[in-house]
Amino acid sequence: MTPTTENFTPSADLARPSVADTVIGSAKKTLFIRKPTTDDGWGIYELVKACPPLDVNSGYAYLLLATQFRDTCAVATDEEGEIVGFVSGYVKRNAPDTYFLWQVAVGEKARGTGLARRLVEAVLMRPGMGDVRHLETTITPDNEASWGLFKRLADRWQAPLNSREYFSTGQLGGEHDPENLVRIGPFEPQQI
Repeated sequence: MTPTTENFTPSADLARPSVADTVIGSAKKTLFIRKPTTDDGWGIYELVKACPPLDVNSGYAYLLLATQFRDTCAVATDEEGEIVGFVSGYVKRNAPDTYFLWQVAVGEKARGTGLARRLVEAVLMRPGMGDVRHLETTITPDNEASWGLFKRLADRWQAPLNSREYFSTGQLGGEHDPENLVRIGPFEPQQI
C-alpha cells in the first residue's frame, strides 16, 4: 500500500475550538468544564495517575477518549488551563438510554468542590443526551469516594441505586479487586 500524499485535514470535531460547557466559580477558584481535545490527552493521563485507586490506562487510550469519545467525556480546567478533573464514558449501543461512566477523576486542587458531580451532570445535560435515563459504572468494593459520589447522585436525582458483582477477581487476572456494576435510574433529565 502506497502512502497518500494528500494533505490530511482533521475532522471538524478535532479542529473546532473547545468552549466551556460550564463555569464553576467561587471566591477561591474558577473551574471550566468542557469537552476534551487532542491536546488534553496527556494531561488526563497525568491526572488519573495522581488519583489512586483509579486504574491508569495508556496515554494513547486517553487521547482516544479525548477525540473519539469527546461528546461523552469532559475535562475541568483551572484558570491556568491545568486539567483538574475528568470524566469518561459512553452511551451504550445496545441500551441507548444508558450512559456508562468509565472513569471520574478529581485532582487534589479541586477536591471538595463538588466537581465530580458537576462533571457527570455536565455530560448528561449536553445536546444528544436527552434519552439517557440510567447511569452505569463499575466500582471496587473498597472505593469509598466513588460509592459516596454515586449514592449522592442517586439521592440528588431521586433515583434508585442498585449494584451487583460484575467482574470477579479471577476474571480480572487475580490481581485486581472485584468490580461491582452500579446502576442509577431511571431518572428524568430535569432532575439533573
